[in-house]
Amino acid sequence: MRPATLFEKLWNAHRIADVGDGADLIRIDRHFLHDLSGPLSLKMLGDRGLRVRAPQLTFAMADHGVPTAPGAWLEGNERALQALRAACARHGVRLFDLGSAEQGIVHVTGPELGLTLPGLSIVCGDSHTSTHGAFGALAWGVGNTEVLHVLATQALVVPRPATMRIRCEGRLAPGVAAKDLILTLIGRLGTAGASGHAVEFAGTAIDAMSMEDRMSLCNLATELGATFALIAPDAVTEAYVRDRAYAPRGAEWTDAVAAWRRLPTDPEATFDSEVVADAAAVAPQVTWGVTPQDVAGIDGRVPDPAAAPDPATRRRWEAALDYMGLQPGAPISGVAIQNVFIGSCANGRLGDLQAAAHVVRGRRVPAHVRAWIVPGSQAVSQAARAEGLDRVFLDAGFAWREPGCSMCLGMNGDVVAPGERCVSTSNRNFVGRQGPGARTHLASPQMAAAAAVAGALVDVREILR
Repeated sequence: MRPATLFEKLWNAHRIADVGDGADLIRIDRHFLHDLSGPLSLKMLGDRGLRVRAPQLTFAMADHGVPTAPGAWLEGNERALQALRAACARHGVRLFDLGSAEQGIVHVTGPELGLTLPGLSIVCGDSHTSTHGAFGALAWGVGNTEVLHVLATQALVVPRPATMRIRCEGRLAPGVAAKDLILTLIGRLGTAGASGHAVEFAGTAIDAMSMEDRMSLCNLATELGATFALIAPDAVTEAYVRDRAYAPRGAEWTDAVAAWRRLPTDPEATFDSEVVADAAAVAPQVTWGVTPQDVAGIDGRVPDPAAAPDPATRRRWEAALDYMGLQPGAPISGVAIQNVFIGSCANGRLGDLQAAAHVVRGRRVPAHVRAWIVPGSQAVSQAARAEGLDRVFLDAGFAWREPGCSMCLGMNGDVVAPGERCVSTSNRNFVGRQGPGARTHLASPQMAAAAAVAGALVDVREILR
């Protein structure tokens, strides 16, 4: 057999049939639903007189619209969750509901529970399902029509993408996170830089990362335009997955690990395109505009539209700076902020909170800054409290919230006031993403924590010194 990439091995293992025009029918192993898109899709299924094809492979999460302060429901969201509860009961789908120790953001709880495993195909009606590719899984986000199709058939017609390998060599410097690496790549390649591709991250920098950091990297690969993001499973993956609630056990574990070890890309396999990045050269990053590619090092400056490479880019930069209220050529560092949000499926895991707490410990948030910690799951919240991290943040003046998507997309009422700035560990900084008129600066948990205690965008490396 010819040498194959990780993507090719996963694709071929799940390919049911060639349907023409460069697309295949792909078998789905895991289907995740959430509380905002799930009820509609299940209703559409019922309206057609259909049942969920494989309820044992379908799992629902309460995350997008749930309040992160007790009882603070946004109108309509509680009804949506009630509808999801009823539909899951009717179709025999497992729901990780509010009040459950397993509740949390779908892309945090799936891996925590061992529902995410190497070699699986995974879909969810959410753009950042690529997160699960960090385990060597074929994972991607789908729309409502595709959610309905998977519910009814447990399969999906998918165009076959091209392949890209991004090799990240060297080690990230102290104070620099996986979030900084992926933001650097997005700034370099653009939000369409990996459009139509299955991206595999590889190299010594990836090998050295924890599973949490790998998930952050694959989470934001969506902002590169990637259809899939993948990292080959290794000993780090196996150690993370072992003994999770839904992970294989006994002889099944032994067989699973043997299969996972055959997944990495063969040495002689080729990709349609290759990118190489020097991880050691990456500095802490902050976005200045209204897409993730509008990013610069904290020691950089706001770009001048007059220096844009073409008229279209100049107009885009001008509009972004007008919305963000920034001046061309001004330093990134020192921009005053009013809000900090540490959480989301990009950076709401235990390691993220530990990194932020290391910066915050012994410091105080100034009175003009509203700073929130929103754990990605109940398990993260419990583990953080067991380490005393909640006290570190509370003593510094942060609010400690309940798990949920929260201020990432503001669909539960957690929003930033018009015209105010928020340093956010989430994955998107679109116009109005965190509320009408909100100005979002994406950053790592360390950088967000540093901004919280400084009241402005600052270089976390200076604080850590």
